[in-house]
Amino acid sequence: MTKTSEQTVQNVDDPEAETAEGLPSNVTMFPVADNRQHMRMTEALLFAAAEPLNEAALAQRLPEGVDVAALLDELQETYKGRGVNLIRIAGGWSFRTADDLSFIMQRQAVEQKRLSRAALETLAIIAYHQPVTRAEIEEIRGVSISKGTLDTLMEIEWIKMRGRRRTPGRPVTYGTTREFLSHFGLDQISDLPGMGELKGTGLLDTNLPKGFDVPQPSDGDALEEDEDPLEDEEPPLEMHQAE
Repeated sequence: MTKTSEQTVQNVDDPEAETAEGLPSNVTMFPVADNRQHMRMTEALLFAAAEPLNEAALAQRLPEGVDVAALLDELQETYKGRGVNLIRIAGGWSFRTADDLSFIMQRQAVEQKRLSRAALETLAIIAYHQPVTRAEIEEIRGVSISKGTLDTLMEIEWIKMRGRRRTPGRPVTYGTTREFLSHFGLDQISDLPGMGELKGTGLLDTNLPKGFDVPQPSDGDALEEDEDPLEDEEPPLEMHQAE
């Protein structure tokens, strides 16, 4: 019997005999899922999701110890330049059609209801000045707004009631939603264009009044010091004037 055969017999007869890897001969090593498999799992989760998924949500569905951030970076690079891209939206990750191919989707797109100028101005004020009350919106616009304008924006779920201002009458404060971020392709409200970008696109006049500034928007869910939480009871009726 050769030396190799003798060693084989010894391993079979002796369960405590060790292999070259230092493990008992009766222990079988099974390969674990590699990085490629983890990427496939992450890819499947993102494709199946109806809304953007953040890293915490992905980590709950992936094997323990997986580096989710590294997987997302690698997956984002993999899809770079393809028909769909992995982008960060509203604090999560989602696959979206590449911007340069949006023209081929126009026939399939559902036509959205056009917002009035008053609604667009109101939405912009809420986005940049939130939390903001109806009276503050009217002061910034310089004209009164109808309740229907706010109702329209709330119906499409782009704004929400945040709380109540700690002032006489305790008016409701408004802010934007995750749906607003998702629709406009923003990761967070601070990604809104600043003064320089607005001037560059022609949305702001280059000759602005002295002291004019674009506020730094904030959309934290936590109430500010001058806000109280919304109450369960119906709010007091507000007087609305037609625009």
